[in-house]
Amino acid sequence: MLTKKQHELLMYIHTYLEGKGVCPSFDEMKVALDLKSKSGIHRLITALTERGFIRRLPHRARALEILKLPDAVLPEGLTKRPAQEPVMGASDDNVLRGDFGSKGGSSKSAAQPATSDSAINLPLYGRIAAGMGVEALADPTSFIDIPPSMLGSGDHYCLEVDGDSMIEAGINDGDMVIIRECKTAENGAIVVALIDDEEVTLKRMHRKGNTVALEAANPAFETRIFGPDRIKVQGKLVGLFRQY
Repeated sequence: MLTKKQHELLMYIHTYLEGKGVCPSFDEMKVALDLKSKSGIHRLITALTERGFIRRLPHRARALEILKLPDAVLPEGLTKRPAQEPVMGASDDNVLRGDFGSKGGSSKSAAQPATSDSAINLPLYGRIAAGMGVEALADPTSFIDIPPSMLGSGDHYCLEVDGDSMIEAGINDGDMVIIRECKTAENGAIVVALIDDEEVTLKRMHRKGNTVALEAANPAFETRIFGPDRIKVQGKLVGLFRQY
């Protein structure tokens, strides 16, 4: 049994695939369903995945496969689409402006079912600056298997570190950081900060009076000071791993 929005998204993806041979982008889905943020699309996709209507292909951005359609729209006796080759999104662009965390609500749908009982599959949202800020990433570029012991409660995602401004905190260029979604964090926490709704960086945050300081862990980088209305916390650092 699908909700109205779940059915609407499923049929939109099906029609788009039939007509163009590629998946619609998250932006196109959001516009088509008249939703305010992509987090709603993530939730709907997860619900459709859990109900067996679609499959999200691992390690590929916006790659979806339709497994079946509601009986009401299928020819008699047909319950499943023939197997098809993986299809990619309408665009391979990785960088998009805006908020990649939960905006106006939780985005629990971001985490995908793990391929192993001993791991949880988290979305990798691309590279985040640990130096100068970069544009926010909105859609996952791939998915990473993370041991459950590295995660606590709440929703999580991964980012690849770009830069060396946090090296004295043990965070190196190329490291993968695990971020728990949140909108607030205690003073001194290392956070993903969205600056002026377009620039994202990983820094230690300090609040004092009517100012917010984003502090590097490298003396070569200066501390940046902002008014509180210019900074939005997108998540808090809870783990890190690196490959050699």
